[in-house]
Amino acid sequence: MEKVDLKNLGFSELNEFLKSFGKERYRSIQILRWLYQKGIQSFDEMTNLSKKFRRELSQATFISTLCPLRVEQASDGTRKFLFQLEDGNRIESVLIPDKARLTLCLSTQVGCAFGCRFCLTGKIGLKRDLSVSEIVNQILAVRRTLPQKRAITNIVLMGMGEPLANYDHSLKAIALMTHPDAFKFSSRRVTLSTVGPLPQLERLSKEKISFRLAISLNATEEETRSYLMPVNRLYPLRKVLALCKRFPLTPRTRITFEYVLVEGMNDSSQDAKRLLRILKGIPSKVNLIPLNEAPEIPFKKPSEESVKRFQEILMEGGITAIVRTSKGREISAACGQLHGKG
Repeated sequence: MEKVDLKNLGFSELNEFLKSFGKERYRSIQILRWLYQKGIQSFDEMTNLSKKFRRELSQATFISTLCPLRVEQASDGTRKFLFQLEDGNRIESVLIPDKARLTLCLSTQVGCAFGCRFCLTGKIGLKRDLSVSEIVNQILAVRRTLPQKRAITNIVLMGMGEPLANYDHSLKAIALMTHPDAFKFSSRRVTLSTVGPLPQLERLSKEKISFRLAISLNATEEETRSYLMPVNRLYPLRKVLALCKRFPLTPRTRITFEYVLVEGMNDSSQDAKRLLRILKGIPSKVNLIPLNEAPEIPFKKPSEESVKRFQEILMEGGITAIVRTSKGREISAACGQLHGKG
């Protein structure tokens, strides 16, 4: 019989699995705490379980782990982690310090199928989805490198891959991140970023979600968005925005729209005014991300004056607009620069 990776099981699945051992529900809680709060790596460390139960568990299951193949640090404190998976594929995670916050950017796939023209990950193509354990093990692996008094405060699923294209595994991983007996992250501190594949976004709108939603917009009309993001030909901007308008949000919650500013493509005052118009009726805020340049990307980032003007138009129109300072550019750790190379 093939052994089960315990970290691939959500809480209810773990409950059902332990029933086959004749164990009570509280044993699931104990195991979650050992795996995700204590971060143990062997059954012997689960000292409040009997030796017999630990032996039975080790015969039927295993505890997977990830270890960084390489860690790079930028002068601004950003750290990029390269992980090699069991099958030899590689992914990257990025740890971003910002005053009291420590944000970890996670990958959900090896590569990406959507091929946005400003993103290096898309140039790899899609190799495969990550399992639940491969997603959550990134958190555990990075956490092990931190000094005792430092803690990851925020999680963003916006590394390599499209989280909603790996729908079940991404949501199951988030459920573990926000579970009170697993990672215990507040739902306000976990963000899923998506290009907006409509079938999955529609499915998401029917679920009670325990995270913040960010949608990668990057243009204000169909032609430019289709050029920058080929997925727009399949799931056009107008349909994504129509779904956003009826997306059930809890009180005081907004959808974040991410907007990568590309010189001469989407950074004009007309674009900013059009963005105000198309977001009308959607509780929203906008993250403006000046393009992170790379030799393989055929675009330039706009001038600071252009970025500031774009932001001012949005703010004057009543939309919160934050210019995201890109960190870790010198080690190719900034947004759109991850490609899992050694």
